[in-house]
Amino acid sequence: MLAEERRRQILHLVNEEGKVLVEDLAKRFSTSEVTIRLDLEDLQGRGLVHRTHGGALPVPNGALLDRNLAEKEKLYRREKARIAQAAAKLVQEGQSVVLDSGSTTTMIARVLRTFRNLTIITNALNIAAELAGSNLEVILVGGGLRKESFSLVGPFAEEVLGKLSPDILFLGVDGFDVGFGMTTPNPQEARVNRLMVEAADRTVVVCDSSKFGRRSLCLIAPTSAADQVITDSGVPRSDREKLEQAGIVVTVV
Repeated sequence: MLAEERRRQILHLVNEEGKVLVEDLAKRFSTSEVTIRLDLEDLQGRGLVHRTHGGALPVPNGALLDRNLAEKEKLYRREKARIAQAAAKLVQEGQSVVLDSGSTTTMIARVLRTFRNLTIITNALNIAAELAGSNLEVILVGGGLRKESFSLVGPFAEEVLGKLSPDILFLGVDGFDVGFGMTTPNPQEARVNRLMVEAADRTVVVCDSSKFGRRSLCLIAPTSAADQVITDSGVPRSDREKLEQAGIVVTVV
């Protein structure tokens, strides 16, 4: 097992069980306690767990954690790049595509630059900048700026989204508890994302596997609102099975 895959599974266990012990993890993954300690130190360094003597706990107030875009872009870059490539394959020339703010959707925007006839709707200033100079038509919804995510939120953004009917939405999330739904830390961001889901004909959730088993502060939409999920091979088997049983297409890259 690759170190990154093991660390994803450890993170899932921390959030699922509320506590993990080095000794138990070493036995579970058939590796040394020294290796597990290095894994936990790496996860703590990324702000994903809180180290304790002999183990780790979930990050305190994890539901309120709202990392800025620069921090998010450093995490799971290879997985996000593969997710972006898979997402682009779902898009056809002439379609209207919504991209919400986030590091994964930013990577999708970079791939979509190769298209010649798309309308991109986004609430993210950085995504609009990524697409500047391309052949694509870009609609940037108005609103107040959230400095953490470079996203526009509030009544102006909501009014614009309420008048649109796009073909497909690529939705990035901060947490995906399959039994609860897709979540994000900020209430205004959640409201804008919810309107995107309601407006789009098809909603595709794009998230790396570390987001599974995590619940952030604000519900965007229940799991049933997703038509498809694109994620990486670290997705917990039980979550994948639940999604597929619910009739949601799961694409693993």
